[in-house]
Amino acid sequence: MKQVGNTLYVTQEGAWIHKDGMSIVIHKDRQKIAQFPIHAISEIVCFGFGISASPVLTEHCAREGVTISYLDGQGRFLARMQGPTQGNVLLRRAQYRTSDDPERSISVARCCVAAKIQNQRNTLLRFLRNHGDASGADEIRHASARMEATHGRLKHASDIASLRGMEGDAAEAYFSVFDRMILVPGPEFRFLSRTRRPPMDRINALLSYTYSILALDLRSCLECVGLDPFVGYLHVERPGRPSLALDLMEEFRSAFADRLVLGLVNLRQVDASGFVVQPTGEVEMTPETRKTLLAAYQKRKREAIQHPFLEEEMGIGVVFLAQARLLARHLRGDLEFYPAFLWR
Repeated sequence: MKQVGNTLYVTQEGAWIHKDGMSIVIHKDRQKIAQFPIHAISEIVCFGFGISASPVLTEHCAREGVTISYLDGQGRFLARMQGPTQGNVLLRRAQYRTSDDPERSISVARCCVAAKIQNQRNTLLRFLRNHGDASGADEIRHASARMEATHGRLKHASDIASLRGMEGDAAEAYFSVFDRMILVPGPEFRFLSRTRRPPMDRINALLSYTYSILALDLRSCLECVGLDPFVGYLHVERPGRPSLALDLMEEFRSAFADRLVLGLVNLRQVDASGFVVQPTGEVEMTPETRKTLLAAYQKRKREAIQHPFLEEEMGIGVVFLAQARLLARHLRGDLEFYPAFLWR
């Protein structure tokens, strides 16, 4: 199994990134602030404005398959630089034919939704095992039962629209008790509902940012195996929207991203002062909070788990790539179904 290299997150606005020998060096205001071995970096992600890369570094990244992505301070995608497209045309043609076939398309989408709902339930049940006497435990059990019933109806979904409706019902039940899993007292980290653009509370700000990074990772994995990240099966295709990356992300939202955010808050690794509330009500993270989140995200990617389908121990970052490869195998006809990832 291929080992996934580190992602270099650059959060200093106005930074200058360049290649110096076999190192990537970051300067700001003519002062060197960081240096990394170039062979250990598989992707560079720049957050904020005014960050620039030298032509020599850009050429090296294009040649070695290292992507450079640019996001604004809130994690919204701006642009991406990458080298030649990888993969072969036969795999992509199989992907496009599946997208045009309603029966095969809903089969892949159903696997993604089923795994998402089950992983959401596992997050709730895991919380109950660790905090069975917490306030709202009965509500969590009720939500879990409601989600289990929805999961059982997935096999009856006759089209993508009905499947999306069932996914939405399960998500509503899940997020209705999400606040019960936040153990920090006080109003600062209360969660009332999922708000995306813009996030209107601190938890939503953390979730949206984490989802943005996760979508980038999965997009890179899909491109690595030769799939087109813009042609998916569950999410509506729109210009510039990486629908297949978003499909694949459903498996990892709760078990990876949501648990990461809950851990940061419940373990008090972030605090309320690390956020800025705008006059419009939009909540943004400070640079320090973003660094804390990115460090925790990168650390979590390196943790090893047992892949339930491949029966092989691997880092979570490699699991992302493994799922992209399994999807490619299904689309080529090597696997009867897509074995979406079930987190235990």
